[in-house]
Amino acid sequence: MSRYRGPKLRITRRLGNLPGLTTKQSKKSGRPGQHGENNNKKTTEYGLRLEEKQKLKFNYGVTENQLYKYIIEARRRQGVTGLILLQLLEMRLDAICFALGFASTLAGARQLVNHGHIIVNGKVLNIPSFQCRINDIIGIKNKVSSKNLIENNLKTIKLVEIPDHITFNKTTLEGKIVNYCDRSNVLLELDELLVIEYYSRR
Repeated sequence: MSRYRGPKLRITRRLGNLPGLTTKQSKKSGRPGQHGENNNKKTTEYGLRLEEKQKLKFNYGVTENQLYKYIIEARRRQGVTGLILLQLLEMRLDAICFALGFASTLAGARQLVNHGHIIVNGKVLNIPSFQCRINDIIGIKNKVSSKNLIENNLKTIKLVEIPDHITFNKTTLEGKIVNYCDRSNVLLELDELLVIEYYSRR
């Protein structure tokens, strides 16, 4: 299945706040659909796990196949699988650009990378899923249009703060990855253990 391009507020009404998907808030309350307002049906255990998986998928804008590959990689590495999964997703180039405040959503950050505005260690990279590493330096292409675009974004976007695993130089507009992210740095409200359980039979 390809990346979701439908109505975003419909997704947030169903799954809750997804900072990577949209900053907008729906005026409607309750879940979407004909029976959304009065649906008192109890969610099954499978349904709970599915919703947590969908949160991760929509927030980071990854396809089902991409997410499953991240699950496999997280299982392969030593440590807590749920935390490693989140760290892998947070180390994507588009997620780092979003954390630095270059764009208001992960979709916007993905577009910046796709259009060649972002450089990693001095080289232009247009692959949003590129896995950044510790000590990588993320900057802006030395072009007036690129700098103006991101400077305007930095002025208008109101993020809580830049996470601890990244340092940001406001003069050069460069970010440096100093460590892997902590669980507390992930903006998405999620029970990652349920996502791992969802894929446990695959």
